[in-house]
Amino acid sequence: MKSTGIVRPVDSLGRIVLPIELRRIMNIQCKDSVEIFVDDNYIMLKKYQPSCIFCDGMDDIQTFQGKNVCKHCIEKLTNL
Repeated sequence: MKSTGIVRPVDSLGRIVLPIELRRIMNIQCKDSVEIFVDDNYIMLKKYQPSCIFCDGMDDIQTFQGKNVCKHCIEKLTNL
């Protein structure tokens, strides 16, 4: 893991500010979602990219009953 040398305080509501430099590098825009992972003593953030629950594809994602399904898998399911 690479250190950025950037330190930010946690406010009283548990929030931190992601510096603009990191948001630009990771292409994180306002209103984008971020996934949070925990590994031992580390908290990792990753820009959320929805993927299909069946094939893990990320093209033409649609939500069906709260689950992400790609157009290709929807076509396969409708042909059963």
